[in-house]
Amino acid sequence: MTSMLKSLKLISDPTRLRILMLVAEEALSVAELQEVLGMGQSRISTQLSQLKAEGLVQDERSGKNNMYACTAAPDLMEVARRAADELDEVAADRAALRHLLRKRKDTARAYFDELAGRFGKDYVPGRSWKALAEALIKVLNYQVVADLGAGEGTLAQLLAQRANKVIAVDLSPKMVEFGQSLAKQNGLANLEYRLGDIETPPIEDETLDLAILSQALHHAEHPQKALDAAFRTLKPGGRLIVLDLLQHNFDEARKLYADRWLGFSESDLAAMMEKAGFESIETIIADKEAAAPHFQTLLGIGVKA
Repeated sequence: MTSMLKSLKLISDPTRLRILMLVAEEALSVAELQEVLGMGQSRISTQLSQLKAEGLVQDERSGKNNMYACTAAPDLMEVARRAADELDEVAADRAALRHLLRKRKDTARAYFDELAGRFGKDYVPGRSWKALAEALIKVLNYQVVADLGAGEGTLAQLLAQRANKVIAVDLSPKMVEFGQSLAKQNGLANLEYRLGDIETPPIEDETLDLAILSQALHHAEHPQKALDAAFRTLKPGGRLIVLDLLQHNFDEARKLYADRWLGFSESDLAAMMEKAGFESIETIIADKEAAAPHFQTLLGIGVKA
């Protein structure tokens, strides 16, 4: 028989309590718990083993994975939920879980992830990510677009071929000066460079149809503020595209590229976008570099309802 005293002692540990709250919502694998919690496999497995030994969770085989579900008594769960309300991490866990469950619903996701992983590995003359991206940009139709953290503005110049107006924002005066000069040389009168921070971009509220943060978010001191600002500047129905690095351990990037953050996990990016107010959020690993340190490109898309 399960001991209430032992159970209470077990869930007094914040990590075990967070795990219990998650599997009480949905049966999850160890890998899924890793994604939500951002913890290592061995740590999560150890905590699950202890919860299982006390009868608070059970596992069931599903394909290649063991799926863990909560089996704790209702009276214990009532106490657990009250305790969980005292943990700041629980709200972020719930947001990450919502994103994980949205991904699950896409039954074709695994197939398309496999396709994305194969793209570019086999040589096909004339086919590349760059060529595909330029082709897609040329068929996009937006009135007003912002390239936030634009650098010299290569992406902004491509967007200016189709959009009515493109605003390129960068913190470096030299980048802005160089980009503006380049736009003038190429006759891009609809491309305007503005000096500013992506956390407080010099753009009026609800004026953009599309905002893009391309490899800029990991340079922000406060990434959440940058996403909040993007939401503020978008019109209702406007879209945000985030291209950034997937979370990695290459610490030298801080010195080599002045990176403030070592990328973001899919769940962290989705949680920040949701907190900013975006809906219909999707994330995917869009590219994987073959050469060390094997950076991966994370793509996130959201809509301002």
